[in-house]
Amino acid sequence: MTALHATRQLVLRTLAIPALIATIGLQANDVSAGAREQAKQIYDRIAGVPPSDQVLQEMQDLIADNRDVEAARLALNDPAFYDVTLKNFVAPWTNEAMTPFVPLNDYTATVIGIVRDNRDFRDILQADLVYVGASSLGLAGYSNSNNDHYEQLEARINGTDVSLSDPNDLEPASQSVLNPELPVGATAGVMTTRAAAKAFFSAGTNRAMFRFTLLNHMCNDLEQVADVSLPPDRIRQDVSRSPGGDSRVFLNNCVGCHTGMDPMAQAFAYYDYEYDGDIETGRLIYNATGETDPATGTRVEAKYHINSTTFEQGYVTPDDSWDNYWRSGANRRLGWDGTLPGSGSGAKSLGEEFANSDAFAQCQVKKVFRNVCLREPGDSDDRTAVSNIVTTFKQGYDLKDVFAETAAYCKGA
Repeated sequence: MTALHATRQLVLRTLAIPALIATIGLQANDVSAGAREQAKQIYDRIAGVPPSDQVLQEMQDLIADNRDVEAARLALNDPAFYDVTLKNFVAPWTNEAMTPFVPLNDYTATVIGIVRDNRDFRDILQADLVYVGASSLGLAGYSNSNNDHYEQLEARINGTDVSLSDPNDLEPASQSVLNPELPVGATAGVMTTRAAAKAFFSAGTNRAMFRFTLLNHMCNDLEQVADVSLPPDRIRQDVSRSPGGDSRVFLNNCVGCHTGMDPMAQAFAYYDYEYDGDIETGRLIYNATGETDPATGTRVEAKYHINSTTFEQGYVTPDDSWDNYWRSGANRRLGWDGTLPGSGSGAKSLGEEFANSDAFAQCQVKKVFRNVCLREPGDSDDRTAVSNIVTTFKQGYDLKDVFAETAAYCKGA
């Protein structure tokens, strides 16, 4: 290389350095801007309110360092996650209309408390647990005949001096202590809260409690689990075997739901929601040992013998023992826990059966995905993400892990 050529190359390289530095700077700014927008999106999806500048910067730095889940966990600290996001997330589970536009109640508060305290989320279907406003707040006491306690608590939350995120404002208690109707063995998480009883034990045949627990916590409605191959021996007397005079309707349709539902809904045979005219002032009742229903002569509530002349040869409910027929047939796909017996007595053991299924864990992740990502899982990447988050969830059943992992996945480009 000649001296002239070497000098020319040195000049060209020297001239290129500022342009290279500028390009690197622009790329860094692009990364920074992307991380900032992603941090904003994560915070909005979790808390629904703007973050402080300090928190936004911390999240931005974590995302730029590929620590997206840690960034999402910062958003979980905002009180709005509990007071607004979780309340609206849970409220539809508490009523048949599945609307979020209902007052705060013991069902909603209990789920929020379980999430806030990093408790095993399976407790929502099996624990002797209810969350209440702290006594220091001066609220009306917890009552089995009205919702005043929670409506007063919600008014204080709306006044911004109280938050469900604060353990000093919302605290755990035992259902069996607060509700004299319920012995410890009859408690089953949110299924035995007053709000659930009002929605799903009032009137009817208690099949509503089964259906909406299946729908809300297993993400399957009855049509999706219908199986006409199972034995119909536990279907109650109130189901016609020839609807409209055609037995084929029963064999090809009714059987599909009732063969699985009726043997498991028997777990609720001792429960009812009693009210005189005004459902808002009703109360959850339970026939404990030694109590009998005058209509049945046993602990079984009269509603289990309703319309008994429709098909007198049908099953007559003698007690609250249940069996999961879905452990055979098509619904083995729900992933029942092989260490459990698949049968038992009462709502608590049925709740344990549901809560330990694969379908329960998958359902919680799908609901959070829908809530955070604002869409259903749609492609192979989404399905892989959901599967991975389910695996994480089952390690400790902490729903905050699911919110953080999902928000990180749906943070945007």
